[in-house]
Amino acid sequence: MSGLVEQARAWAAADPDEVTRAELEELLGRVEAGDDEAAADLADRFDGTLEFGTAGLRGAVGAGPNRMNRVVVTRAAAGLAAHLRDTGAIGPVVVGFDARHRSDDFARDTAEIMTGAGFKVWVMPRPLPTPVLAFAIRELGCAAGVMVTASHNPPQDNGYKVYLGDGSQIVPPADAEIAERIAAVGAIADLPRGSAGSVLGENLVDRYLDTVAELAEDGPRDLEIVYTPLHGVGGAPVVQVLETAGFSTPRVVTEQEQPDPDFPTVAFPNPEEPGAMDLAMALAAEHGADLVVANDPDADRCAAAVPTGTGWRMLRGDEVGALLARHLLDRGREGTFACSIVSSSLLGKLAAAAGQPYAETLTGFKWIGRVEGLAFGYEEALGYCVDPEHVKDKDGVSALLLLCELAAEQKAAGRTLLDVLDDIALEHGLHATDQVSVRVADLALIGQAMERLRTAPPSELGGLVVEGVDDLAAGSVDLPPTDGLRFRLADGARVVVRPSGTEPKLKAYLEVVVPVDAEAGADAARISAATRLDAIGGDVRAALGL
Repeated sequence: MSGLVEQARAWAAADPDEVTRAELEELLGRVEAGDDEAAADLADRFDGTLEFGTAGLRGAVGAGPNRMNRVVVTRAAAGLAAHLRDTGAIGPVVVGFDARHRSDDFARDTAEIMTGAGFKVWVMPRPLPTPVLAFAIRELGCAAGVMVTASHNPPQDNGYKVYLGDGSQIVPPADAEIAERIAAVGAIADLPRGSAGSVLGENLVDRYLDTVAELAEDGPRDLEIVYTPLHGVGGAPVVQVLETAGFSTPRVVTEQEQPDPDFPTVAFPNPEEPGAMDLAMALAAEHGADLVVANDPDADRCAAAVPTGTGWRMLRGDEVGALLARHLLDRGREGTFACSIVSSSLLGKLAAAAGQPYAETLTGFKWIGRVEGLAFGYEEALGYCVDPEHVKDKDGVSALLLLCELAAEQKAAGRTLLDVLDDIALEHGLHATDQVSVRVADLALIGQAMERLRTAPPSELGGLVVEGVDDLAAGSVDLPPTDGLRFRLADGARVVVRPSGTEPKLKAYLEVVVPVDAEAGADAARISAATRLDAIGGDVRAALGL
């Protein structure tokens, strides 16, 4: 423990941030007083360094190398600057930030390190959605962009997302090359620092919002909308986009309208999480709304709920993906329609029926955004790219607008979004999806479970024969290697098992396809699909052995 204490004291002495320095000194005092809980906390903070990967950095804010703080961010910025310089990248760097704890501080440190390294730096004028940053990279001809955000992580977290000049998030080998340069950074006190960059005017933000609003074509606008930004930065931008496109001002959940890094009304600021949308759906029920829409805190994801005869129902990410794809195809959108390997196979059928190419990618928009000739891309975790010409990343603001446009068109015709889903199911079969997610305390258990599945794969799941197994670690002509297994089942069903890239979880993504009888309707198929998914999910849990 004495060596760890010495290491922590050296870190505190070099920390330029009085907040985290005081935090660490207080913790050291407790350790030296014999506090076992404080000793465990200290050990965790110095258990390695927060790793820089394709998701950039993400972790709890606090002192120490295994936390998000000004020291770690400064080193990351210096490593990125070295990478850009060594690869001959030309152009300015743009820095954005959300409203999480310390986001503005981390953005300022990044700007000062970048200008100190000789780069022109643009900084967003205020906390804004991540897609505004992605838009700005291409709009301003930047060499790179940095967004300080932890998306929909818990309140204690923050993160650091890196984009290169094409407007897409980094992928290998750039992540490893940047990580190498971060590791080579010396004492941060020796790094040259420049100004805090030039603050962009609101005209850049307005150009983004106007570009989004122009995606909506002339058509019906009668739609009662309830919206929540979940205490994030999407509130004002979404309202402005909807009003510019001709919609009435949505009813916004008052308790969640303003940015608040503590996210006081939700247990977890992710619209997929149970309870996160309760206030929005209660407001919608009170006013007889037609549609509930939501963003996650940095507004790069979009969620929706619709009224049914028995209350409000959240749409799954795959359902929203199918709705947006059908909407764009009906409008004549041409190009490649793409989704991740864990998203529904339905998108491929929709694209084929319209004579458009289809592509499957690894999980994450860092891959989807790089698809050649991309016309539309989505992933089941509520991420949608509906305007890749301007934003090569998921964008919850533009997706929200087009979903409202489709809902208004259907309302004018006496129909709903559920009717569109029924149409799709009748044409292509009901594609129902679900997920099994197992959190572990010991990461080694994930590797052991994956090895068991590789060496002794199940012969059937949920009563359906396993017709083939694809080990995604081997890679293919279309997909780079990744740790995952895809089980191809009878009747078009499928299970993909992979470790989470951001949490200590092992995830299994399930899909079944059930034909729809025209007389019985899609609801009968949904009941059958739910039974099949339950059976498959039970067998998957047993096979994982966790």
